[in-house]
Amino acid sequence: MAEHPHAQLVRKGYEAFSRGDMDALRSLITSDATQHVPGSHPLSGDCKGIDAILDYYRRLFEETAGTFKVELRGVLVDGRGHAVAMQHVSAQRGNKRMDEDGCIIFRIVGDKATDLDECVENLDSMDEFWS
Repeated sequence: MAEHPHAQLVRKGYEAFSRGDMDALRSLITSDATQHVPGSHPLSGDCKGIDAILDYYRRLFEETAGTFKVELRGVLVDGRGHAVAMQHVSAQRGNKRMDEDGCIIFRIVGDKATDLDECVENLDSMDEFWS
């Protein structure tokens, strides 16, 4: 059985992110999309618009000297425009280390993501890592 198109879209996005291919990511996300980043650290908040989202991704790599890695563990879909990407994130930032599970809940319209809600395993440790 073929994988649902929304799951395929999410997988393509994770593959592009892992390669650092911002042009491919730009083609998978609407120009007016919003990514919601939880916490109360310098990178948290709402990234509104594709340029702000891609700048956030750039900062993830920059702040961790290229050590930021995401492993996609699975994708769940509801067939009504929602997909949940289960992931494992690791990174090094100075003497701080992140190694946690999380997810992103995607809202998909047509063939592009319009809204991305991040959920993390431990808000306090995320705040500490990025602060």
